[in-house]
Amino acid sequence: MKNSNSLSQSHKILVLNTLAFTVCFACWTLNGVLVTFLVDNGIFKWSVVQVGWLLGIPILTGSIMRLPIGILTDKFGGKYVFSILLLLCSIPLFLLPLADSFFMFALLSFLFGMVGTSFAVGIGYTSIWYPKEWQGRALGIFGMGNAGAAITTFLAPSLLNHFSIEDPQNGWKLLPVIYGAALVAIGVVFLVFAKNKKIENQTKTVSQMLQSLKSVRVWRFGAYYFLVFGCFVAYSQWLLPNFMNVYQTSLVMGGLFATMFSLPSGVIRAFGGYLSDKFGARKVMYWVLGSSVVLSALLMIPKMDITTTGPGVMATKKGTITAVSDTNVKIGDKDFPIAKKVEKPMESSIFPTRNSWQQVVVTQNQEVKKKELVAKGITAIHFDANMWVYLVLVILIGISWGIGKAAVYKHIPEYFPTEVGVVGGMVGMIGGLGGFFGPIIFSYLLTATGIWSSSWVFILLFSAICLVWMHLTVTKIMNEKQPTLSREMERKK
Repeated sequence: MKNSNSLSQSHKILVLNTLAFTVCFACWTLNGVLVTFLVDNGIFKWSVVQVGWLLGIPILTGSIMRLPIGILTDKFGGKYVFSILLLLCSIPLFLLPLADSFFMFALLSFLFGMVGTSFAVGIGYTSIWYPKEWQGRALGIFGMGNAGAAITTFLAPSLLNHFSIEDPQNGWKLLPVIYGAALVAIGVVFLVFAKNKKIENQTKTVSQMLQSLKSVRVWRFGAYYFLVFGCFVAYSQWLLPNFMNVYQTSLVMGGLFATMFSLPSGVIRAFGGYLSDKFGARKVMYWVLGSSVVLSALLMIPKMDITTTGPGVMATKKGTITAVSDTNVKIGDKDFPIAKKVEKPMESSIFPTRNSWQQVVVTQNQEVKKKELVAKGITAIHFDANMWVYLVLVILIGISWGIGKAAVYKHIPEYFPTEVGVVGGMVGMIGGLGGFFGPIIFSYLLTATGIWSSSWVFILLFSAICLVWMHLTVTKIMNEKQPTLSREMERKK
């Protein structure tokens, strides 16, 4: 960008890219609200596992197709690839109201899930308009389109309820038509107002472009993105049924809470780009992965009522039981106080509450030996998993992931300036697979354990793996290079 005119053109493209990506992301996460509504209202009788698949199928398409779409973007430029993508993906949305079975719904979800590839198009198309010192911020602003998930989780439940007032069985069919029309509208706008641009002197064959995928760095960044983006997408859909089942919220309130997770995470991505430009992606990722470990460890604690063995009462001498009551046992002439159960109100509490008592296990005239158990101890622990505390923790981990999404993509244009679409597509594909496998893994964990918070156990383990992998890589590089090169490593590795 040599002058103000080129800067203005770049900003125009950035605005169009971000707008298109926002609409695409809203469509990409549509099933999270729609499928939950259809099952909750008995319109379709799908199992928990089938719901998990329907939530994940659009994410699968948008993930596995990011690499070829990224290659097309590098070859032909973003304007035409983006426009065609938007227009084609509207077709299965217009057909979705005709779906009357799990198979048809899954097939059409697979097809409109192609909108998820818009990220690979936008990354390549945006980065080519900006110099290196601006790319972190520009890509962060573009990534704010993730907030499209918040649009869906916030507006779609209210729209579904409104459309179903007069026709409870078929009112939902209007929603995918509206989403399809939005894709057509933005596709036409993009085709008319965007200016095409592609990498100059791009003469590499597809095989040569794919050679960059041999770099371990690509796969390491992909693992990070699996967490910060893939799991973000998964929870953008999973949190709605989570809140409805665990806290008995309504569809609209559950959608609002899911929005409070996805909206800040999408918006703060631009700030993550700024932090990555200023302090380096490595430092940012240390903070992101560390906070993900801590927050997921707190979130994995479920609502629970546990009854276990507590402190009991044992005889301090040999003798005969001469008196027994709920509050006292007498051995010979010695009294042993017994703690009586006190009924406590089940109040909402931030921290676990404990109630302990003792139950007599001997009878009058019974002979007991020294240290023989007279009354067994019982302890009941109640943890309410306060909904508001849970919501705050969910928002915080979403914000952390939002910053991490920008940090992961900070160095792709710098390391792979002529293969941004390819490498960005691969990293995005790996990350997008997290959005596909996430709901499926969560549904199987829920089925196996019966505990909704079991999904956070998976997040804790994966966050720890990413953090350890990154730290080992940094340690290895620090040992191999002189301290004076540590800043260079920070900037590039």
